[in-house]
Amino acid sequence: MFGELTAWDYLKFQFEKPDNVPAVVLLVLAAFYCWHAWRRARINDARPVPVEADMTDKVQVWPYLVRVEFLASIVVMVVLTVWSILINAPLEEPANPALTPNPSKAPWYFLGLQELLVYFDPWIAGVMLPTLIIVGLIAIPYIDINQRGNGYYTIKERPFSMGMFAFGFLVLWVLLIVIGTFFRGPGWNLFTPWEYWDAHKVVPLNNVDLPELFGIATRNIDNSYNLLSILFGSVVILAFYSIGFIYWRKKGSTPLLKAMGPIRFGVTAFLTLTMSGVVIKILLRLLFNVKYVLATPFFNI
Repeated sequence: MFGELTAWDYLKFQFEKPDNVPAVVLLVLAAFYCWHAWRRARINDARPVPVEADMTDKVQVWPYLVRVEFLASIVVMVVLTVWSILINAPLEEPANPALTPNPSKAPWYFLGLQELLVYFDPWIAGVMLPTLIIVGLIAIPYIDINQRGNGYYTIKERPFSMGMFAFGFLVLWVLLIVIGTFFRGPGWNLFTPWEYWDAHKVVPLNNVDLPELFGIATRNIDNSYNLLSILFGSVVILAFYSIGFIYWRKKGSTPLLKAMGPIRFGVTAFLTLTMSGVVIKILLRLLFNVKYVLATPFFNI
């Protein structure tokens, strides 16, 4: 099988692996429910006067919600039972320190985090970014002042909220899982669908820091960190996050931002810019082999 693969060979190679079945199911379900939500939202947005739910439009938890959850649990158990019968569990022999799997991959639901380790230091990819995800989800009810779109699908009434959620879920989670599952091969190298997963493939990475692209060395001759490089990286990061402050200065008098207030807007701007910064950092690494924007003796970004 050395050489180029056909698209069909690649699909068989990937989809026949038991480890990849959940990722395939994730893709199918994500595509279906995104299409379903988009279709329902388009229908509701086309109505002259959308009917919005209020506090009087409610039903009791028992029996309505509990009954649906009970039936859903039965369906899930049936699916998992059939799944376990038809697909062999991808169990391997006991761990051997002299024989490391290549590639060594985390379970599919952690592959997004493992993929982030390629672009960020462990303290960012494994600690800071997951913490910001949890904190951001907790903060949503407190920073969202838009009361429209409650109880029905809509895009017109909540374009920013829908866009940010879709961006965060589809790009920063599902896409990273897809890349880690289907495109990361031996040595954690990127393989296109028509390439054979050659365990002997060696890809030289000439990593550079962002200041070095502008002629500023990260380290001095004595291997100490260059203060000019640290200053340059700090200015770039501060300038990036100052976009939120500049936007507030220009648009702060609008009714929406006045209603949000500086604290709500600040939290929203910080989370939005951080999400965008993750994608920018990934593109910098893939396109220009930029390892760090800011390199210091204490931490790297």
